[in-house]
Amino acid sequence: MTIAQLEYIVALDNFRHFVTAAESCNVSQPNLTTQVKKLEEEIGVKIFDRDTKPLQPTVAGNLILLKARKILKEISELREFVLTEKESLEGEFTLGVIPTISPYLLPLFLPEFVKSNPQTKLVIREMQTAEIILELQRGTLDVGLLATPLEEKTIREIPLFYEPFLLYLPDDHPFLKRNHIIPAMLDPNQILVLDEGHCFRDQILSICNSKASKNNFGFEFQSGSIESLMRLVDKGVGYTLVPEMAVLDKKESGLIRRFDAPEPVREISLVVAKNFTKNVLIHAIRKSILLSIPERFQKEDQYKMINWK
Repeated sequence: MTIAQLEYIVALDNFRHFVTAAESCNVSQPNLTTQVKKLEEEIGVKIFDRDTKPLQPTVAGNLILLKARKILKEISELREFVLTEKESLEGEFTLGVIPTISPYLLPLFLPEFVKSNPQTKLVIREMQTAEIILELQRGTLDVGLLATPLEEKTIREIPLFYEPFLLYLPDDHPFLKRNHIIPAMLDPNQILVLDEGHCFRDQILSICNSKASKNNFGFEFQSGSIESLMRLVDKGVGYTLVPEMAVLDKKESGLIRRFDAPEPVREISLVVAKNFTKNVLIHAIRKSILLSIPERFQKEDQYKMINWK
């Protein structure tokens, strides 16, 4: 028994004519006739008396048709419910954000998102990329916000913008006097990077064309905080690369240098499981983010994207 078969017998009851009923269901008359007969054979009951003209349901057929109409009505209501659920944005949702994005992007877009979506509550968790991927696959996280591409078959990526990497220097560094800086000029042994497990670390090493960072600072600093690295640089310990959002409103702008074009950037995306259906949530977060960031971040063609995997 199928939904289509129920639709066919109801249509046949409505029109009492095989050809007209088939046309209303957008199928051929032989196909409708065959499916009605299959249903009758499956349940062992004749639904229609084909000897009468016009066609008439049998006594048992009337009861079956009554039940079929009720079932089809409930199916229609279920479809409407699913559609409404997909298009509405109410309730609580979880958003996982990597640490090199959350302190800078969340304050920019959250006020606008909350204002535009008063019936929605975002539960935001700061997580590393591997954790976000795992929880999306498990279904315990709705949306992730991180650097891409991931190249994960079970994950759908929605690119948002491209954020430049900037050079953050101590106030006496000779690079501050240069008008042109390219990644090939960087010394991996003088760069402070985040701890292993952070995609931002891998991207910095990729920019420097290095697989590892070994320094002569006399210490090993395992940190997940870009701010901590910047404070060390302020004290004359090496230099580091920072995402541009980290210094959009900083007084240390004199300690920042941009790379020559095309600037190295990281791609920032929303990510969801392949089977995620709440597209209205994706659209709402995306809209709020794009309204809150510099327009130049959205011009992919002027940058050089740095992969990290």
